Amino acid sequence: MNFAVGLSVLLSVIWAGNAFVPAANRLSSPSRFMAMSDESDAEQEAERLRNQAESLREQIRKMEEQMGPKRASNNNDQYIPKAREPEFPEDVGKSLRGKTVLVVGSNGRLGSMVTRYLLRNHPEVKEVVAAVHFVGQATSRGYGRLSYEVGAEDGVGTIGAAWSEDRNASFEYADYMKDYNLNKLRVMEVELLDPVQCMTLAEGVDSVIYCASDFDGNRPRAIASLNVAFLFRAIAAPTKGRVEIEGLTNILGALKVSNQNRIRIARMSGQEEGINEASTDNKPTSFVLVSSSPNALGNFETPFGEFNGLKRQGEGVVRDDFPSLTHSILQFGKFDDNFVEESLEIQVDSKNVLEPKELSKRRINRRDAARAAVEALTDENLVDKTVQVWTAISSR
Repeated sequence: MNFAVGLSVLLSVIWAGNAFVPAANRLSSPSRFMAMSDESDAEQEAERLRNQAESLREQIRKMEEQMGPKRASNNNDQYIPKAREPEFPEDVGKSLRGKTVLVVGSNGRLGSMVTRYLLRNHPEVKEVVAAVHFVGQATSRGYGRLSYEVGAEDGVGTIGAAWSEDRNASFEYADYMKDYNLNKLRVMEVELLDPVQCMTLAEGVDSVIYCASDFDGNRPRAIASLNVAFLFRAIAAPTKGRVEIEGLTNILGALKVSNQNRIRIARMSGQEEGINEASTDNKPTSFVLVSSSPNALGNFETPFGEFNGLKRQGEGVVRDDFPSLTHSILQFGKFDDNFVEESLEIQVDSKNVLEPKELSKRRINRRDAARAAVEALTDENLVDKTVQVWTAISSR
């Protein structure tokens, strides 16, 4: 115990006496000595790294001297990523690649099938705009037929139990829907008898397939389906216009203005290829009109004229009033989905040399009619022509 006390007193005397020793000869504290040691180690490490960097630079200089002029002609193609293979083959003739196609009347029986065929058989299109006349969400005239036809309802859904507290419902797209190309579908509501809405609808559109009609077969929709909305429009505004004539004219005028604006903008931006876009070989037909053969259906008198007369008048509007737009007018035989098979060879005739009774026997399934309407966009043999289209001959 006395030894420990004596050692403590001795150390105290030594540090106290250190105060009277010159600063240069004083004893350094342990912490200061350790700091000086760390600084020395850091300087040594920095010096070692500098020497190593200089050695590497010297090695690089020697390698460059050995390579000499070969370096300039060195082939580095192996390090350049290969160009991505084109997703679609090169275009030969008219093509829908990168084009926007407008389907007017896409919530109808034929129009919905046209939309489906475009999406599934022409994935190269930029966008398919489905124009619908929305009447009511709870009616078959709404989105129901279009949604079912394009496959938007083919996903996997779950519904919670009614007695559950959550009672959640969910819907997810399945893997087999990836080829439906629903990401390229845009649905728009439109009143075809409103020119302003038609202008907005046709903005940026390259081609139009016109399937809209005031008739179900050869009878006006207002009385054919006893639909309250169509019947009210027919009674409340009998002079508002007809889809076959005024609605058709509005869409044609809107498409013409859209094409003119595209060329004008291209000219202002100095893009020469845009100026000559209307004459390019790959540009699809601008307008395809779905009509009916003069002998397919009987006449039906309306306050605005007979059924066949309105169809022929609409065809005349396409042919004569808008010469700047390329067109194809398809006069389909009578639609028959029950007794005419699908995927039959499409027959086309522009001469009509047969007797009216024989012409009236021509039939076609609506799915084949949809295929014919879409393919007419790229068929060079149908440009600016009016043809009758069918797949089968009825024996009745």
